[in-house]
Order: sequence, then structure tokens, then C-alpha cells
Amino acid sequence: RQRQMCIRDSDTLDTWFSSALWPFSTLGWPNEDSADLKYFYPTNTLVTGYDIIGFWVSRMIFSGLAYTGKAPFDTVCIHGIVRDSQGRKMSKSLGNVINPDEVVDQYGADTMRLYEMFMGDFEQAAPWQTSAIAGCNRFLDRVWALSDKLVEGEGYRPAIETLMHQTIKKVSADIESLKMNTAIASMMTMVNEFAANGCTKGDMEQLLLLLSPFAPHIVEELWERLGFAAKYGKMCCQCDWPAYDETKTVDTTVTMAVQVLGKLKGTVTVAKDSDQQTVVDAALQLDKVQRQMEGMQIVKVIHVPNKLVNLILKPKA
Repeated sequence: RQRQMCIRDSDTLDTWFSSALWPFSTLGWPNEDSADLKYFYPTNTLVTGYDIIGFWVSRMIFSGLAYTGKAPFDTVCIHGIVRDSQGRKMSKSLGNVINPDEVVDQYGADTMRLYEMFMGDFEQAAPWQTSAIAGCNRFLDRVWALSDKLVEGEGYRPAIETLMHQTIKKVSADIESLKMNTAIASMMTMVNEFAANGCTKGDMEQLLLLLSPFAPHIVEELWERLGFAAKYGKMCCQCDWPAYDETKTVDTTVTMAVQVLGKLKGTVTVAKDSDQQTVVDAALQLDKVQRQMEGMQIVKVIHVPNKLVNLILKPKA
């Protein structure tokens, strides 16, 4: 028995060999003229955890330098760890890991996938909160509900043009920088707008294109259900990523607070950088301001451009 305990484990090829040589052995090394090696090497991005940098990733980096003279990765992104309710790192040794199958069985794969990307900054440690998974599930439910009550229109509405271009720009940039949580947050903002003011088929098309990398199953189901698969002859994930116009990402209107004698009476939406008189005229249309103006006159206006207007009143002589 003692002798058997000292027998070397021969089943190590999958880790010790691959961590040093997989970038090369699978791509045709040492043939430097290999088309695969030229195309795929170096790898664009390696996503890994800090706890294996020393004994796994470092071997790949130094092997790459030794055999090819260059590092095997353009970028190494170190992700944060997931902690349990007691702040401990989730690990098999502690027995505090979450079985993803149980979450998938209850909420579906898309909700599980979405929550993992929404739970926090990719590079920071994040606590696992089972209760928060329901919030991601409600978001996907709202997306599905939008498809059942679309308003007329094949393109997206002019009223949300700025928001649409801002969201496309935000999600595109956040994906590139692995800030998935803020990308999802921006889509949640857009869905709130759709839920409050209506969603056209064109609005939904753009939303599905943006949501596809995050919740592919529900997106492809809606893509088929709404006729986009027949229209374009391909799945949503095969379509071009939506483009944005930089000039249309800048808000052309602003919502300003309206005060009378320093007390908030409401808000008005006016063109950005409107002059004082334009803002005052819009403020005077508010019912609460009109009631306050009875028997009064404006003696002073405090105007903070694009933010607020405060009307100072006194009784008419």
C-alpha cells in the first residue's frame, strides 16, 4: 500500500503539457510558416484568474517567448473571484460553490448567463446573491412582454433616436472593455423607456441585436417569432452588429427643474442651451407655476443653463 501511494500520476498531459505548449502544438509549431500559427498567434485576449497566474499562465508566456520570441497573448485580463454570503472565495474545497444546473432549472440558461455578467465589475470580487438572480429574470420577462404589445412602426422612433445611438455606442464599448454589467444596465434603461412609451418592431430589432451576446436563447426565439429570421434569412447572432452615428449620441434636449421661490414645482424639457426667456416661457406653462403666479409678478430669474430656472416673485403693486 505504501508503495502504491508513491506511484507517479501519469495523467497530467491535459494540464502540465497544455499549459506550456498548447498555443503551438495545436497550431502547427514548429512550422513558423503555418497559416494557422500566423492567423491565430498570438491570442488576442486571455481571460484568467489571479490564482493560476504563477503556475499556469506564466508557463505559457515564457514558453511562447522561448519558442517563438513573442508572448502568446496580446492582453491578459484577470477576472475577480466570486464570494459566498460569508465573504469566502467559492471553491470546491470549501464546498460552498453554486451548482449552475440548479439555477438553470429554476430560471433558465439566459438568466444564469445574464446574472453572472451583471453581478459586478469583471475585474473585482463579487458576492453571489441568489435573490438578485430574480431581478435579471424579471428584465428578460419584460423584454418578452414588449414583443406582445408592439406599437406601429418598422424603424425605431425618432423620439428615442438619441437614446438608441447612445445605447449602441455604450454597449459596443463596454463589450470591448469587458464591462458587461454596465452594458446590461444601459439596455435595462432602454427597456424602461420602451415599456413607458411604446416599442416598435424596429426598436425591438435593435434591442435584440444588442442583447444577443448576453441572452442568446430568448433572443433567437423572439427573432424567429417576430419574423426577423425570415426577413434576413439568418439568425440574430449571424447579423451585423448595429452601428451608431456619433453625431446622434449627443442629447439635443435637456430636462430642467423649475422652482418658484426656491421650491420645486416641476420640470420642463427644452432644447439644449436654450436662452433664459425660452426656459421661462416653458416654465410658465406648468399648472403649478400658473397657480403660483396669480396676483404675483416676476422680479428676478435665476437661470442655471441646462439645469434649472428659479422664479422670484412678489405681489403685484
